[in-house]
Amino acid sequence: MNFTIYNTDNAPEESKPFLEAAREKFGFLPNLLGEFAESPALLEGYLKLNEIVGKTDFTPKEQQLAILAVSVENKCHYCTAVHSTILRNQINADDEIVDAVRNGDPLPDSKLNALVTYVKRSVQKRGFVEESDLQAFLDAGYSKRQALEVNLVIALKTMSNYTNHLAVTPVDEPFEPEKVEFATV
Repeated sequence: MNFTIYNTDNAPEESKPFLEAAREKFGFLPNLLGEFAESPALLEGYLKLNEIVGKTDFTPKEQQLAILAVSVENKCHYCTAVHSTILRNQINADDEIVDAVRNGDPLPDSKLNALVTYVKRSVQKRGFVEESDLQAFLDAGYSKRQALEVNLVIALKTMSNYTNHLAVTPVDEPFEPEKVEFATV
């Protein structure tokens, strides 16, 4: 089933202010947000939760790596491309680190590897992580607070990953170089 990718002209009235703000912030309107506009509540919730993720104790690089890890684990073609682009072009993360997350390989940085591993285990186990998973995360220098904040990141990306699964969101041109195809279940 096709989903409409709305813009500021044809979106439901309640969604228009959010789309206009997003277009100003990003310089264009990402397809994902255009699809979210079908549900003004989803669009608003996603944008607000994204803002809140920015207030976590994770650095911007750690936030984006955690987001990418969730997106890869959930096999989301769209979000994997978006957050790989952000990591490489805005955060200036090493290609080796981004490629490791995308390929499911260990990261060369042990602390970042612990973060990505913990995020992936949390997604895989639906939050029922082993005590050893949590301990490895804490031993790497993260806190219990950050373990809870991983759940916030997962909640954010679950909204977008699942929407992309449902809508098969086309990847925007700025993210095309990071496009990936995942085998579906």
